[in-house]
Amino acid sequence: MQLAPRVVSLLPSATEIVCALGFEEALVGRSHECDYPESVRRLPACTAPKFDAVGSSREIDQSVREVAARALSVYAVDERLLRELKPDLIVTQSQCEVCAVSLDEVQRVVEEFAGTRPRILCLNPQTLADIWEDVQRTADALGEPQRGFDLVSALWSRVEQVAQLTRSRPARPRVACIEWIEPLMVAGNWMPELVALAGGENLFVEVGDRSPRIEWEALRDQNPDVVMIAPCGFSIARSLEELDVLTRHPYWRTLKAVREGRVYVADGNQYFNRPGPRIVDSLEMLAEMLHPQPVGRRWQDRAYRQVETK
Repeated sequence: MQLAPRVVSLLPSATEIVCALGFEEALVGRSHECDYPESVRRLPACTAPKFDAVGSSREIDQSVREVAARALSVYAVDERLLRELKPDLIVTQSQCEVCAVSLDEVQRVVEEFAGTRPRILCLNPQTLADIWEDVQRTADALGEPQRGFDLVSALWSRVEQVAQLTRSRPARPRVACIEWIEPLMVAGNWMPELVALAGGENLFVEVGDRSPRIEWEALRDQNPDVVMIAPCGFSIARSLEELDVLTRHPYWRTLKAVREGRVYVADGNQYFNRPGPRIVDSLEMLAEMLHPQPVGRRWQDRAYRQVETK
């Protein structure tokens, strides 16, 4: 019987993929942000941020940009611990150097290993298809390609269930997905696909595009029917703490979504910004926000909240 490889996952979505494939026991290390399933918190953390993650969204943005301007990565890798763990496989990413340790940093560390070097699996999701492919590539790297096929099939089945409920709806609300509060940024990558599958029309960004900054004038001019706020790395409570940055802006109350009470705050850290199996949970939440009557409100108050705007 072939032993499962010793795996270190350096990003939360990869940890979720490994666990969903049934390989949690193969994990020997994680990133400082890997927190789901809860049981992975027992694992030693191999990374740490080089910036202070406490503060307002503007302060965090400034800190990250300052570190990124002078460093290879905004996260540090515990090289000694990584060597002690003796992984056979390290899963990392190249999708966003602000979201997790950079591929270049991991490669630099691995090059200094004595003896057999671990394999590096680099994930780079930009679209939903990329997420499914990353699930399959992870399963392949773990020696169980059938598990990847089965997991992707199960996830896609849930996606189809949502799409069947929403595709016949006569109205398709125009949606602004806010990914960062200050400076104001809207969500790209797979988010336009999620909005479309949920029965909406995404504003500002095309499928696969990076998340861009926008000006308040653009938000005012587009005048979305729905605003969904899910800042990267923020819980619901953390976003609500900073909601006044949006609500005190003079253009806020001019928005149709605000006037009609269709503003939602979601857990971006656990769901929308993690390209793993729970991205389908995120789709189900969006469908609830856009079309609550046929879809229901299973996720409301658990993973997203409707904001009082009156």
